[in-house]
Amino acid sequence: MKPLCRVLSSKGTFMAKTGLPYRFGLTAESVGATGLSMHVITIPPGGRAMAHKHEGHESMLFLMSGEAETFSGDDLSERVILKAGDLQYIPAGCAHLSINLSQTESCVGVVARTDPNEQESVVMLPELDTLVG
Repeated sequence: MKPLCRVLSSKGTFMAKTGLPYRFGLTAESVGATGLSMHVITIPPGGRAMAHKHEGHESMLFLMSGEAETFSGDDLSERVILKAGDLQYIPAGCAHLSINLSQTESCVGVVARTDPNEQESVVMLPELDTLVG
């Protein structure tokens, strides 16, 4: 039997290893995905992710609302600002963290990753957290 298209209407959230709330998304567990996952991520006002990388998996982000600053690289010295409508690519194994630049509005984006299990490849990098104030 051929696989069928699937729709996920869940609006529930979980706290990701990175310290940010994710909406339950399309994964191996939820829809039987075998090569990618997709979630909606929210960075609360003034919030930030903890430093991490996705070992062996690429990530892409579409920022739907808000403004975020992403720090990346081995020492998080690379810096980019994203605005609503921007797309971001994060190479496999690239250390990064993102910060919501607003103290009053949430930052919301859609994240796609080449890891169908989403959280499996997350490697936390606590030694880098203090490099970004």
